[in-house]
Amino acid sequence: MDKAPTLRVLYTVGVLAGSLALLGCPKRPEVAQAGPGAIGPSAAAAPAAKPASRAPEVPVTRETPLRRSPESYGPAEMAVKPGPALASAAAAPLMDIFFPFDDATIRNDQKTALNADFEWLKAHPGVKVRIEGNCDERGTAEYNLALGERRVEAVQTYLMAEGIAASRISTISYGKDRPFVLGHDESAWKWNRRDHLLVTQ
Repeated sequence: MDKAPTLRVLYTVGVLAGSLALLGCPKRPEVAQAGPGAIGPSAAAAPAAKPASRAPEVPVTRETPLRRSPESYGPAEMAVKPGPALASAAAAPLMDIFFPFDDATIRNDQKTALNADFEWLKAHPGVKVRIEGNCDERGTAEYNLALGERRVEAVQTYLMAEGIAASRISTISYGKDRPFVLGHDESAWKWNRRDHLLVTQ
């Protein structure tokens, strides 16, 4: 008996069975780009213990959130040093604080978020935080650097008045150089007028 035709039939059946199996495999799930977590006034109303919900009205930004409910920045900006605070830093639920146009006054609707930030910092005394001042694109670079500095000073003063040691807080103003949301109208500007709180140790 010639085995060649039998082997060809078995080979053909095997190829067909494999092809059918591949066709029947479920499609690989698509991974959507994660947008920022709940930020702004809606985040202030959410309990700090719960993970932030993804608000559909929040615009997609150019940076991917890494560690906190509102938003945060890329690995190069998250200068977390090794040490006991590392696990706490990675899970920090600190929220950004948003400001009115051309103003460094902490809005009343942002005080809940700022108080939640204070409570978390108080509960993690080994952690240091950097407050990064940001502005929208309107105005000169020099003016916005100064405005960003006034905004970080407002949040720093608030946290220190509540009992966070000055040695745990560093500040920097980026002015309008690091927009969180790209755009040229109020729908983008309102997200860019903020202090970003970043755990550094």
